[in-house]
Order: sequence, then C-alpha cells, then structure tokens
Amino acid sequence: MKPVVGAMQAWSCVVISFFAIIILSVIGGLYRSRHHEFVGGVEDPENTGEVSTTIFTAVLVYVAFLVCCGFQGILHMRENRRGAIALR
Repeated sequence: MKPVVGAMQAWSCVVISFFAIIILSVIGGLYRSRHHEFVGGVEDPENTGEVSTTIFTAVLVYVAFLVCCGFQGILHMRENRRGAIALR
C-alpha cells in the first residue's frame, strides 16, 4: 500500500490534529461545566450542552484525522525502511 499524501503533510496533520484535540477538549469541557468565562456574558449561548456536544463532535473529526494521517506517516516510514507494502 502506498501513501496518498507526502510525509511532511502527513506529520504536519498529526501535530495539528493532536493540539486541536487538546484545545477543543478543554474548551468543550469548559462549556459543559458552564464556566463563567464562557457563559456569563449577555451574548453567550444559553444551551451550553449543545455547544459542548458540537465541540466534542469536532474533536472526533480531529481524532479521525490523527489516525488517518498517522497511518500515512507510518506508511512513509515503512516505505523508506523496507520498501512499499505489497499485496500478493
């Protein structure tokens, strides 16, 4: 099996996805706990449960990106070491 994207793009996607998962998880947790900095203002959302669910859905999307891009990076490492994976 050959990689679809380049090695640099794959590893960049892994790093960006990792930090996005951390940051969005913290923000989603703060909305879920109704932290006063996020829900204390006049124009802040009243339905914090739905907001946190949406944020955690985005976290799941980034987890999928992390897995797919990590797999692409591993394929590049394997191709550089021993050659491409061949289906026989």
